[in-house]
Amino acid sequence: MKTLHFEIHSPENDDISKVASILKDGGIAAIPTETVYGLAGNALKGECVKKIYRAKGRPSDNPLIVHISDISQWAPLVKSIPESALALAEKFWPGPLTIILPKSDIIPTEISGGLGTVAVRMPSDEIAKAIISACGFPLAAPSANTSGKPSPTCASHVTEDLDGKIDAIVDSGECSVGIESTVITLATDIPRLLRPGGITPEMLTEVLGEIEIDDAVYNKLHEGAEAASPGMKYKHYSPDAKVLIVKGSFDNYKKYIEDSAEEGDVALCFEEEVKQLSIKCITYGRKDDPSSQAKNIFDALRKVDEEKAKTVYARFPENEGIGLAVFNRLVRAAAFNIIEV
Repeated sequence: MKTLHFEIHSPENDDISKVASILKDGGIAAIPTETVYGLAGNALKGECVKKIYRAKGRPSDNPLIVHISDISQWAPLVKSIPESALALAEKFWPGPLTIILPKSDIIPTEISGGLGTVAVRMPSDEIAKAIISACGFPLAAPSANTSGKPSPTCASHVTEDLDGKIDAIVDSGECSVGIESTVITLATDIPRLLRPGGITPEMLTEVLGEIEIDDAVYNKLHEGAEAASPGMKYKHYSPDAKVLIVKGSFDNYKKYIEDSAEEGDVALCFEEEVKQLSIKCITYGRKDDPSSQAKNIFDALRKVDEEKAKTVYARFPENEGIGLAVFNRLVRAAAFNIIEV
């Protein structure tokens, strides 16, 4: 398959209609969002969704998120929209929040991974919204990468993984948030956070009052348990190298590396720490700035593979606020290998 490449930096660009035509004809295309690049296809056509799974090599029991460009597109996708959902949408849409509700009959089984719910969000990226609007139907759009690999935050990451496997790639520069959306389900008695992101638990609590944080945010999904949200699987976002998270003070982290690192190993650390470490360093943001860590974590994990590293010693991020989202991605990249020092 020949993949068409488009560079689009304005929602008025004429190529928007060309991308929409590809999607209307049943094709799949990588498009930008503010979180990560998504691999988009018609969310209402099961065959299009199957193409997404095949291109990514993604397990079919891992549900997808449906993307809309206007709130009027939401109601047909779900059985009903409770007041709590409307309050979240009013506060955080368009933006990096996904809301799960019981699905309507128009949602194909392929979208929901066999579950009775559907995950929906409205991206804030102007190019994404323009493409969805030009299509006239909602788009399923998981991250536009090979399943299990670090998510793509620029078009070159998509090209690396999917060139020749999909119909088109839209390049509009780097994603502003850098990690996937927060996912909350309102299909439970108490709203439950399934995947942390740029909308933090504290922000959700301000709107909803009580929320629960699913155990799978911090720990492995129990064997045999269903993934209610993307990103809940055991290993995810991972480079080829073995990733170890080292939890402890910087001095103890440094000593552990000095005692353990071999040739070809890499430190995944904060920007301020590079000059104090004796091995090759890849940074993923500033120590006291979790937003910068979120924006850089996936790019840093891809650089690990560029270095052909064997083992990566990663600094433990603060796991609260946006830092919880960084921790969630990093601990899955490490397959829950955490060493306390």
